[in-house]
Amino acid sequence: MAKKLVIVESPAKTKTIGKYLGNDYKVVSSKGHIRDLATSGKFGLGVDIEDHFKPKYTTIKGKKKVIDELKKDVANSDFVFLATDPDREGEAISWHLYDALGLEDNNYERIVFNEITKNAILKSLNNPRKIDQNLVNSQETRRILDRIIGFRLSKLMQSKTSGRSAGRVQSVALKLIVDREREINAFEQQEYWTINAIFPEFESELFNYNHKKIEIKNEKEANDIIGKLSNTFKIESVSKKQKTKATKFPFITSTLQQEASSKLNMNARKTMMIAQKLYEGIELENETVGLITYMRTDSTRLSNDFIKETMNFIEAKYGHSYVGIVKKGKKTENVQDAHEAIRPTSINRTPEQVKPYLSDDEFKLYRIIYYRALAYLMAPAITENTTVVLDNNNYQFKTNGQIITFDGYLKVYRDYEDIKDSILPPFDEYKSDVIVSSNIEKEQHFTQPPSRYTEAKLVKAMEELGIGRPSTYATIMSNIKDRGYVNIVDKKFVPTDIGFEVTDKLQEYFDSIINVEYTANMETDLDKIADGDIVWYDTLQQFYDKFEPLLKKAFDNMEKKEPEKTGEKCPNCGNPLVIRKGRYGEFVACSNYPECKYIKQEPKVELEICDCPNCNGKIVEKKSRKGKLFYGCNNYPKCKTAYWDKPIGEKCPNCGEMLVEKKNKIKCSSCDYIK
Repeated sequence: MAKKLVIVESPAKTKTIGKYLGNDYKVVSSKGHIRDLATSGKFGLGVDIEDHFKPKYTTIKGKKKVIDELKKDVANSDFVFLATDPDREGEAISWHLYDALGLEDNNYERIVFNEITKNAILKSLNNPRKIDQNLVNSQETRRILDRIIGFRLSKLMQSKTSGRSAGRVQSVALKLIVDREREINAFEQQEYWTINAIFPEFESELFNYNHKKIEIKNEKEANDIIGKLSNTFKIESVSKKQKTKATKFPFITSTLQQEASSKLNMNARKTMMIAQKLYEGIELENETVGLITYMRTDSTRLSNDFIKETMNFIEAKYGHSYVGIVKKGKKTENVQDAHEAIRPTSINRTPEQVKPYLSDDEFKLYRIIYYRALAYLMAPAITENTTVVLDNNNYQFKTNGQIITFDGYLKVYRDYEDIKDSILPPFDEYKSDVIVSSNIEKEQHFTQPPSRYTEAKLVKAMEELGIGRPSTYATIMSNIKDRGYVNIVDKKFVPTDIGFEVTDKLQEYFDSIINVEYTANMETDLDKIADGDIVWYDTLQQFYDKFEPLLKKAFDNMEKKEPEKTGEKCPNCGNPLVIRKGRYGEFVACSNYPECKYIKQEPKVELEICDCPNCNGKIVEKKSRKGKLFYGCNNYPKCKTAYWDKPIGEKCPNCGEMLVEKKNKIKCSSCDYIK
């Protein structure tokens, strides 16, 4: 008794925070969300549409035991601190805990921290508050919106098209990919040529004729120009300009996902998974500490303490000339400035120092986060840019050079920047203003269509358009891949026939809702709800009044796609067999259903994984009655060995049980061993 209880979301945080707080506190985890909308009521939405969209919540499967254990912890404590993540979703989880655990206003406080370090945790305890109901309302509104659209539109897609689902933001992201593909298909390639003069130390490209831009459309035009040129060029001008190359802002969620994709070859889901671990805590030699601040943010702000610490670090290590200034970020719509940019929790904890305690991917991600924040507070780089214009019979050629005269922030961030010296000869030292080329070359080119979206480019587009939230981008991209709406070709999104079909049907009937502008405006409304400026259920009512008539019209008028015929006849009635969609995937059945209920039984092909550790059988892939994948012995029911996670065929050195692959780690299926 008389202990203070701290409830966090992730079990990984409990150990780290528990060490900071000592014996007077007990730190426990809710293991994520504990409740979600029920699937009862009208359309199974779990909300009472007639009563201001009042939600009905139900305990998530498997979480009753967690709630019961938390209730015991509450009963054995004299005070409760709700310490879920510092965003709207975290606020909503705190509210669910408050409600489900029967807390009272006099026996709980809400605490938030942007980093899992001792100072941050202790500071949060000294600055508690109550649950912010406006933030909860905003998150609740988002969840209800996504439930209405997800349930109702997905049912429409499943009954009328080959698609499996639709979503408020997911379908807009898919539309971006489909629209880009159509741009590519409609693109008409244009031929053009370039002419380059080759010199011993550099090349120069033709760009003007009589100081006006020139375009060369075919080989004949190129040959005509070359016929008018000699190998002697006059140096018309040499101009030098000093330019500064500004530092970039520290990472927010979207820019971290973009840079991790392009520089580290990590997809958005993997990036966020690794960032989560770096945030929650890494075991170092003498402590367990969160290495980075909270990774779901769209603010570029840094704390004054971190700025001061980093400025001192830069001056001590690199010199006063490398110390920069704090730039002010542009205030844009839909930016939540509740917490900081993504940064290291201490600039003194360098990537090289913590490398022995990190996996390769953890080190790579921590390194780019660390140096991005450090570089932001360093001085800009200075380059000397030289432009040389050469003239040959009134045709002007140009060449550019660049020398980095002061590396500034590039001293630490050069690995992630596409910049290098391009040195030109000292033209001002030439004794004559005439130089001679060794050759003049022509080259054919063709204009290129717009490029397909990579993950990084799609994230950037969604951010710029203001659709979705950075924390949801990874899930959105996983969904459109998993639903078969896109394929990944050369790391780019290519829409499938189903992706085109679903997008076209949605645009035919829901173009006023499934579009960039409406989706972005909804994000603005969610922000207004979070600020307490508008009533949450009014926003839902306005949406529903617009959405439901469109949906009814679509159900009434959208043509149903006929199921694909297999070319086989039903052995029972002779009608064609077709491919149908069921709860657990596609199957082949009679087209004369429900008169004929024949279903073709496909021969089972069991994928062998490894030897069974308990008999002479094989562990094979199987599916449960509800379609969930698991791994079990093919000698069942004689041998009942089974695993939810994929076994690797090796035994744990600690307990002798099977090692399994779980969340990109090799772990023991029984004990806490991690390989």
